[in-house]
Amino acid sequence: MITTDLLKISDNQGSSCGDSSRISSGVSNDVSSGACSAENEGAITSYSMSRGGQRYFIPTCGDLNCIPVKDMVFESLHKAYKFYKKYGQQSGYTVRKSREKKNGENTLVLKHFVRSREGFNDVNDGSFSNVVKRRRTISQRCGCKAKIVFKYTSLDRFFVLSFVEKHNHPLASETGRQFLRANREMSLGLRTLVFGAAKVNIGNNKSFSFAKELMGGYSNVGATLRDFRNLDRDLKCYVGERDGQMMIEKFKVMHETSVSFYYAYDVDPARHLMKLFWAHAIGRRNFEIYGDAQSFDATFDTNKYNLIFAPFTGVDKHDKCVTFASCLLSHESVTYYSWAFGHFVKAMGRNHVLIITDQCPAMKVAVPGIFSSINGLVASKHRLCMWHILQKFRVKLGNRLCKETDFMEKMKIYIWSSNIDIDEFERGWEAVIKEFKLEGNK
Repeated sequence: MITTDLLKISDNQGSSCGDSSRISSGVSNDVSSGACSAENEGAITSYSMSRGGQRYFIPTCGDLNCIPVKDMVFESLHKAYKFYKKYGQQSGYTVRKSREKKNGENTLVLKHFVRSREGFNDVNDGSFSNVVKRRRTISQRCGCKAKIVFKYTSLDRFFVLSFVEKHNHPLASETGRQFLRANREMSLGLRTLVFGAAKVNIGNNKSFSFAKELMGGYSNVGATLRDFRNLDRDLKCYVGERDGQMMIEKFKVMHETSVSFYYAYDVDPARHLMKLFWAHAIGRRNFEIYGDAQSFDATFDTNKYNLIFAPFTGVDKHDKCVTFASCLLSHESVTYYSWAFGHFVKAMGRNHVLIITDQCPAMKVAVPGIFSSINGLVASKHRLCMWHILQKFRVKLGNRLCKETDFMEKMKIYIWSSNIDIDEFERGWEAVIKEFKLEGNK
């Protein structure tokens, strides 16, 4: 499968010899042209010669019902264009709309659809003009005369007036048709895949590979990696600086759908989102059951917005972590923590018995100021997280003392014991400090 996909890509890059043209009368394979030798080209390409020595290529369409025929009638011009576009996709070329003619009543009576390589690009004569320069790309126009003309008839219908089938250039091969612009389209399913991948920080390369596995091959995706990247770029441009407003609008819809969903936010004078708190119905229900003790961890940072993500977490009866609420804060200060804690009490209706935090000086002030008995509620107890404390042992004392001695094992006897009183803990602590001669260590 991988080898086949690589061959498909390589066949379409840097080569104009691969095509799928139908053999016409008077075929001659002994004429060379350009970089393609007559021997190699004759194996994969067939062409007819005009009297002037010009080669013409006639496409081969697998479905005979898709080949236009003169005097064929269509119910609308849109259906006629779709029919000719489908024929081009199966034949190995793309089409585009061209000139038209209208009568005195401004009714369209004649419409031309041509090959995308029809005509020639304008040649720059070196003169200066006010025309905006377009991105420099390789010109693909070669004056191809292949076209189809539809004429208006009664009952708002159109019929094929003329159809020129011959091309003056080789057509795309069957393996290269997937890269034609007409065959590349980001369907609703692919757009949903790119959008969903972007929400969970999955890049375009991985999402394109995932689409290939789902479709069974690169040729079945219907788009290229560049199309995936362009759509991701357009999504980011559409969001722009409105991401905060989009999040607030989503929370408004969630609150209208479920009254139990609680949210609050605050912005600065420049209308930038600085504080955001939310708690859904399941989280508020979990707090009623398992909200006696909870942890507030503010060590998570967002990589793009420089906001602090701090969840309110508890433990259920299965020893699994459950989230009660969450908040996004732009600063780790007493004011911001107090704002988040105040909305937590307002959303839950009561204080928790115990809250565990790290050794943050701002939390040391905000926790007793908000989770108090001012409003007639039971004041919460504030405790420090043991994991954060033990992590600092190696930083403060060094790895030699913590790893090469039994210092940590003797210290944990008194740290992790919940059945000793305060005096016993103090005596055990001082004994370990004295044994390892740490009395003068700050």
